[in-house]
Amino acid sequence: MNYVKACALSELEADTPKRVELDGTPVSIVSTEGEVFAINDICSHANVSLSEGEVEDCMIECWLHGSAFDLRTGKPSGLPATRPVPVYPVKIEGGNVLVDVRASLTQES
Repeated sequence: MNYVKACALSELEADTPKRVELDGTPVSIVSTEGEVFAINDICSHANVSLSEGEVEDCMIECWLHGSAFDLRTGKPSGLPATRPVPVYPVKIEGGNVLVDVRASLTQES
């Protein structure tokens, strides 16, 4: 695994996405429901930053067209998006959020 530091855990606010760039990949880090998730920050429907959207029920919503993506799987909940976005493994170590953007957990359905 190739984990890199995304941010300090203390930098995260519950249900508020934080955009970071890791190895050239835009990633949205989200603390919600007692867990921390990392999802690719670009909507699969339009080239829009997901970190500018809202988080609710372990979903992040694209602010432009309203597609929501599951933070655990990257799968969209409905139209207009039809393709998932990559999600990445996360671990917390020494108060830091570490993410491996080379190991996507997303599976095409």
